[in-house]
Amino acid sequence: MGDFFPEVTQFAPDDLNYLCETFHRNNTIDVETSERLGVKRGLRNPDGTGVLAGLTNICDVIGYDRNPDGTIRPIDGKLIYRGIDLERIVKEANEQDRFMFEEVAWLLMFGDLPTKKNLDHFLTIIDSHRELPAGFPQTMIMNAPSPNIMNKIARSVLSMYSYDDNAEDTSLESTIRQSINLIAELPTMMIYSYIAKIHVYDHGSLYFHYPIKGLSTAEHVLSIYRPDQQYTHEEAKLLDLCMVVHADHGGGNCSTFADRVLSSAGTDTYSAIASAICCLKGPKHGGANLKVMNQLDFILNTVKNPEDEDEILALLEKILRKEAGDGSGLIYGIGHAVYTISDPRAQLLKKHSRALAYEKGFDREWNMLVSIEKLAPIAFSHVKGDTKQVCANVDLFSGLVYRMLGIAEELFTPMFAIARCPGWCAHRMEELEFANRIIRPAYKYVGSDQDYIPLEER
Repeated sequence: MGDFFPEVTQFAPDDLNYLCETFHRNNTIDVETSERLGVKRGLRNPDGTGVLAGLTNICDVIGYDRNPDGTIRPIDGKLIYRGIDLERIVKEANEQDRFMFEEVAWLLMFGDLPTKKNLDHFLTIIDSHRELPAGFPQTMIMNAPSPNIMNKIARSVLSMYSYDDNAEDTSLESTIRQSINLIAELPTMMIYSYIAKIHVYDHGSLYFHYPIKGLSTAEHVLSIYRPDQQYTHEEAKLLDLCMVVHADHGGGNCSTFADRVLSSAGTDTYSAIASAICCLKGPKHGGANLKVMNQLDFILNTVKNPEDEDEILALLEKILRKEAGDGSGLIYGIGHAVYTISDPRAQLLKKHSRALAYEKGFDREWNMLVSIEKLAPIAFSHVKGDTKQVCANVDLFSGLVYRMLGIAEELFTPMFAIARCPGWCAHRMEELEFANRIIRPAYKYVGSDQDYIPLEER
């Protein structure tokens, strides 16, 4: 074994190369060994379905049925919030021209549809908590800006611990109070964090708009985000739809499971929700919609005729073979762990974004996403020889919705976070009240034995 002699206090490239080589020399875990020992990598069963880790009343994600022999039969996807189909909720929003995010937040957290009186009171409480505590924007946001908004809002959520006299109280009453506060405050934290980032890192103008009373969450976001505070009703309604479809996705998705793991340990609400935000930041989870937009721009800049399906299909096949694009071999926005034939969230965003896309001059982008949705499964079949059915997921269209609304790319994933906050809070409440057991799966040791050698003999 070689020696490691850092001559300076900071790591030089050679130092890090040495440490990486040392790690790889002493560590290896291969897929074959995992499969032989029955490890459910990624907590997935051999057929790709999730390992059953708990029970929930909150949300059901449906993408397949089981045949009598146990094999999977693909079906049209459904997302069920507390027993109510997401499509029914969106239909109500359209027919009654209502903003639905706050009603969905109540539904997820408490289990039933609020009466008008309860909903009005709930809206008033949220409205009254959108303004951040005195000094918070200056002390917690401006004094420590971040180039990444997800990191900043996670830190901001953790900082709220210092403003709560009963932060460690995990009673249901306290958790509900903290949850509603975070649902109200997180959008303001997000926009203020972005404005601070623009000011400090991009030398842009600094403005913090105060919340305007009586707005929905979608209207509040657009009001404090845009310098002139102007937006149309159609824009706010589309953003509200985006937030409704992102509000929850069952207890097994990565960020919600992280939230439940921390909650199972009995930690405070701020730590649990911050952990979910940090998890969502990952490009394999919430960061995918930005990847979709980057890939969409590449495809539009590469194809000569955006209406030639043969040319688009050939490019998608090159992307899968890692001969084009970012080299990942992935078609972003295609495929899902549960949905097989269709992702209802993607279909709703596709349907309700078309009119605004054509109105705002994004018809070329919208049409290309539709072509990718149609042709990607064919490309998968040609390149992978895989008969598994794949479909567009919610990320395929959500990034374009944000772009049409003029929302900066740095806010694509944070927008996902503020929409998912009610779901995270609902699952935390359920974990604390009913699970009552710390989540502790097993890991099998497969390392080799070695003797301890005295320091002077090494």
